[in-house]
Amino acid sequence: MKILETDRLILRQLVVEDATFIFALLNDPGWLRFIGDRGICTLDDARNYILQGPVAMYARHGFGLHLTARKQDGVPIGLCGLLKRDGLADVDIGYAFLPQFRGQGYAAEAAAAVMAYGKNVLELARIVAITAPDNERSAKVLEKLGLTFTKMITLPGDESAVKLFTPIAHG
Repeated sequence: MKILETDRLILRQLVVEDATFIFALLNDPGWLRFIGDRGICTLDDARNYILQGPVAMYARHGFGLHLTARKQDGVPIGLCGLLKRDGLADVDIGYAFLPQFRGQGYAAEAAAAVMAYGKNVLELARIVAITAPDNERSAKVLEKLGLTFTKMITLPGDESAVKLFTPIAHG
């Protein structure tokens, strides 16, 4: 089901048929370095990840990570969406793209649309973000979205701290 459309992208809910794409993305060195190893070793693991992660979150919260595809050819290029994580009071935005689609403005385009959707459609009062401490590219995208680094936090079940980005206070 299509959720959002931008000039160049279509964002839709993930389905188990996206397992091949999810397998590739979650085993990309960038994902493993900045997001972490989710133990996706087989297509069955990828299908289970889709069902137990994004699909379960759609059912629980009405939002989650969405497959992001190029409008021109329908090629899946990444994930972008909203997450409700244990240990984080606010909903946060997350995104990841395959290496060949990084540096082309897709993350900023998809994330801006997701932020607007979260505020205008889901009526979320505040959306935050977290990144690995050394993920400078992601931090730049978040700054374009009007978020700023606030502090280091550690989420339950994680041993390493992450950067928390929150909306810039106006006033």
